[in-house]
Amino acid sequence: MSPPVPSRPMRYLTLAAPASAELEVKRSRFVCDVAPAASEEAARAFVEHVRSGSRDARHHCTAFVLGPDAGTLRSNDDGEPSGTAGAPMLDVLRGHDLTDVVAVVTRWFGGTLLGTGGLIRAYGDAVSLALEAARLLARELREGVVVDLDHGSGPRVEHALRGLAHVEVTDVDYLPRGVRLHVAAAPDALPDVERTVAALTSGGGRLSPGRSSWVDAPSEPA
Repeated sequence: MSPPVPSRPMRYLTLAAPASAELEVKRSRFVCDVAPAASEEAARAFVEHVRSGSRDARHHCTAFVLGPDAGTLRSNDDGEPSGTAGAPMLDVLRGHDLTDVVAVVTRWFGGTLLGTGGLIRAYGDAVSLALEAARLLARELREGVVVDLDHGSGPRVEHALRGLAHVEVTDVDYLPRGVRLHVAAAPDALPDVERTVAALTSGGGRLSPGRSSWVDAPSEPA
């Protein structure tokens, strides 16, 4: 089993939890709520949650970025002049290299028109302030590997794999004809998994692809 050719992100940045911030510009009040969102359905549910709590506001402008490759982009001006709300909000999210994230800026009109430039700055600034208040979270790719072994090799290989960096044995199946280990490994740790299994089984262990997943990256020391 050879390491996969890198064709997708191995790490991405998102939010650890929702956050919010408030901005006032010429008596117009802008409140930005940001949150992690793992799907478009989750993003839209968060938008509706914010909207339901502030139905007296004139606008609820939105932007979200989804997917490990940040491939899904959506924005909505919600009645503001085209390009003055959702687009600058989206630009801020992308400028912070975030994905799986949704932003909602709720505006209460203060009676003074802000003009195109003023709106663009206000909506962008509101998102920036909310992101400053948020805690960020890195997520890392783990490739799934299924390791089939005979009963004699199973415990020895399991113990060795658990000792490898960035490798986790997530499950063990005891089958009539052998042991099956379910392993999650960082892409650059896959060669270590392959070498370990080969060395401890004299080439008798069989590796096959499993299901990939994303895990929270360890926090870096302050």
